[in-house]
Amino acid sequence: MSVFADKPWLSSYSPGVPHLIDVPDDSLVDVIEASATTYANHVALEFFGATTSYRELGAAIDRAAEGLRRLGVSAGDRVAIVLPNCPQHIIAFYAVLRLGAIVVEHNPLYTPRELLHQFEDHGASIAIVWDKLAATIADFPSAMGVETVVAVDVTRAMPFGMRAKLRMPVAAARTGRAKLTLGHPAPGAVVWASLLKSGPIAAEHPRPQADDVALLQYTSGTTGTPKGAVLSHRNLLVNSLQGQAWLPGPKPGAEVFYGVLPMFHAFGLTLCITSAMSMGARLVLFPAFDPELVLKAARHNPPTFLPAVPPIYDRMLTAADAAGVSLASIRFAISGAMALPPALVERWEAGTESLLVEGYGMTESSPIIAVNPVAANRRAGTVGLPLPNIEIRVVDPERPGVQRGFDEAGELLVRGPQVFSGYWNRPSESAEALLGADVVADSVDPLDTADAAGSGPWLRTGDIVTVSADGFISIVDRAKELIVTGGFNVSPTEVEGALLAHPDVLDIAVVGAPDADGSEVVTAAVVLAPGVELDPDALRTFAKTCLTPYKVPRRFVQVDELPRSLIGKVLRRQVQQQIIGK
Repeated sequence: MSVFADKPWLSSYSPGVPHLIDVPDDSLVDVIEASATTYANHVALEFFGATTSYRELGAAIDRAAEGLRRLGVSAGDRVAIVLPNCPQHIIAFYAVLRLGAIVVEHNPLYTPRELLHQFEDHGASIAIVWDKLAATIADFPSAMGVETVVAVDVTRAMPFGMRAKLRMPVAAARTGRAKLTLGHPAPGAVVWASLLKSGPIAAEHPRPQADDVALLQYTSGTTGTPKGAVLSHRNLLVNSLQGQAWLPGPKPGAEVFYGVLPMFHAFGLTLCITSAMSMGARLVLFPAFDPELVLKAARHNPPTFLPAVPPIYDRMLTAADAAGVSLASIRFAISGAMALPPALVERWEAGTESLLVEGYGMTESSPIIAVNPVAANRRAGTVGLPLPNIEIRVVDPERPGVQRGFDEAGELLVRGPQVFSGYWNRPSESAEALLGADVVADSVDPLDTADAAGSGPWLRTGDIVTVSADGFISIVDRAKELIVTGGFNVSPTEVEGALLAHPDVLDIAVVGAPDADGSEVVTAAVVLAPGVELDPDALRTFAKTCLTPYKVPRRFVQVDELPRSLIGKVLRRQVQQQIIGK
């Protein structure tokens, strides 16, 4: 019998947190429509002070869905969304789902090359994009199949007075306007606002079901280049409900979420697009994190829920102290995507009246797997306990049928109703990431039922962990070689491929070097052509032409050669150790 068969983490759950929750048969469309009815007069969205009620949000989703239907979107189609945080993003997300189509989220700060790779993979024919990027998407090769670009001017969601100021003929206004919008209709693109002039979609139009695919979320997975994780309505909804069940006393219809995390990222999407909207919360949206803007909003509508990454919490504390703004309204502060330094936890809890707790997840798990209790027994330095309906195992990374005991390091396996079904059009990589129950010895226990934790395959996380006798998970190492910087995953292979195109670079290994904030610094060890001197600025400038800024190495180290295995594979762990010592 497995050492974890009795689910020891359950003994550490906070009072009132259920061991299991009901797995819903609803779709995300059912949920947003219920919120539009139940919380009709409550504010759903706030953007630079402009507000949208749940009734208005529901009506906008219906009109946008009808507009997209007229453009030819039907069930099963992929629709790309390339937008910053803004009300149009929320509306587009649910409008696509209303048609039974599949949302494909993209980082709007990606370079054309990065976006091109993803569009080649998913083959969306319609893209809803920030108007500043409309020309980039329209210029993609016609063989890729992008037929229609819908351009979104995010400033149209701002208050009228603010929009008027942005149109003033002064340098500051022109600069601010240029950051937010193209400033004129994108040639050849459909204007987003025109979709909202459609009538509501017919009530009898077919609706998505819980097991239909809702989202392709791109991730580097456990290895290699980005690939689309296939997530269903049920996956996303149950993960939202698991998180809500974890919280002590959430107040439906009264919470104020601050959307400082990008919603194209799995963490921001689940906490803001699905969780906040299902709870009838006010979601205050920020197109990019700016402490001054956040504190300005906090003076009028103080946040109660702040999901973020450690650098954001650190900057928020510093800015709030300088401005004399209280953060005491925040009841829930959940950190994820990167390690949370214990010193930051102490600083946050000394300067606010809330606990700052760390969680853990991955895109393939919708994404949340474990969170520390929002209670006195939270354990800094760990990533907490598995959420309800989630089962874990710790196994030998080379032999997943061999299980580890308490406090023994091994690879973390996860299963539950929030685990994805595989990668888009990548059957071999899906098979590597998902293991059948027969592979994981002694995996069946009495609490496992078809609608609870035991359903579905085991997800290989690629993370090396230990689990204490009372269920707390500690991350020891990553079997995968992804670099986590500022809460984002960076694939070393992708960065290496980009820089190898530089004529002076003969060989390269990209690794993560520890940073003071608990994140990692993308660092490149390079072998240069004979006679060439290292010019970090030139290499960095070159990398920026094909990589989004957070992927560009901040540090370059010249080496004579790279350590390799007998079969020629670069030994990145040895490279990392050498670089840390320099």
